[in-house]
Amino acid sequence: MAVGTVFKGNVMVELLRKRHKLLLTSIFLGLIALPSVGLVTMTNAVRAEKIGTNAPLQKTPDVDSSDLTPTYPATAPPPRRDLLPDERGIQERSLETDYRVSNLLGDFTGNLWVGSWRGLSRIDPNTGRILARVSLPNLAIGALAEDKVGRLWVGTYEGLKRIDPRTGEITAQNLFLPSKRVLSLLVDNRGYLWTGTDNGLALISPDQGLIMTTLKNLPGVSANAMTLDAEGQLWVGTLDGLVRVNTASALIMKQINQLPGTTVQTLAISPSGLIWAGMSNHLLVINPKTGAVLRSVTRLRGRNVTAVRFAQDGSVWVGTHNGLLRLNPHTGAVLDEVAGLPSSRVLTLAPDIGNKLWVGTREGLAWLTPTTGNAKPHLAFSRAVE
Repeated sequence: MAVGTVFKGNVMVELLRKRHKLLLTSIFLGLIALPSVGLVTMTNAVRAEKIGTNAPLQKTPDVDSSDLTPTYPATAPPPRRDLLPDERGIQERSLETDYRVSNLLGDFTGNLWVGSWRGLSRIDPNTGRILARVSLPNLAIGALAEDKVGRLWVGTYEGLKRIDPRTGEITAQNLFLPSKRVLSLLVDNRGYLWTGTDNGLALISPDQGLIMTTLKNLPGVSANAMTLDAEGQLWVGTLDGLVRVNTASALIMKQINQLPGTTVQTLAISPSGLIWAGMSNHLLVINPKTGAVLRSVTRLRGRNVTAVRFAQDGSVWVGTHNGLLRLNPHTGAVLDEVAGLPSSRVLTLAPDIGNKLWVGTREGLAWLTPTTGNAKPHLAFSRAVE
């Protein structure tokens, strides 16, 4: 073999070796991406050339691709994005306002207090004009009562408030009530305030603002409604019937349970001294002395009775979740069915104030007079006026 030929062969081998080194360097640096089989073949070829043998190429073991999947440490989610001003306005306008009027109370001056879920207002019942608005931190008003000196007591779902109507001053009564969720209020003949909660009763001195006693072990637990009988004793409507409580000692005098419908939602005492109890599917007339059910008003069977009030003419107004009726208290016959209410779901009634019957409903306040067949909404408390 000629020397030139050998020299050229060595030069070619040296060039191939440099090319292989350059290729491997580029692959390791990530400049060139090649299939793994090709990389192994090239590597083995170089190794075989380097050792000067014709050894067969080596095979790599099989590798599961899932073993090569990179893993990342757990990180917190991205921070919450605050809404832009325009977006916030759209969201706020989409929230539906609650227009329910859950409590009505006529005060000693002849004005009407309206407790709604948008606040507390006092109106002139003769004209309907709003005289004052009271700003309360909690708008869910569960009960209203006026004490002997004209102070207003407001039971909310967050406790009890006392308001001086002359100054508008609000005093938060941070009392140790059986529960902060106040459902009913009543001032007895002695001037003491009975506070009914969803976990029992409390007797409060309005002047001192102090609890005199509590009745936590009230049968039926929840004091949904209260009224006074002819003897000045307290009747409480609960989840399990009726309880009579001595207003002087706060001791239980009588229980009436196993009533149809069980839960008492509203109470009223008729001029003849009988108890009218509104249930979730009945309107019952009960003899307080014997505890016997005298009548289940036929037209109210199966209807959810939420409010019962006697008018000065002797008739009885009954509000339900499906309308308002006026009944003959002696026979239970329906005298009138009222149309034109903002909602058929009646929550509270206040008769004979400003020569009108005032009706609080799920969708606002309405009124009607003895000469008016249909109810008329009070626009300041309805969805018609924002």
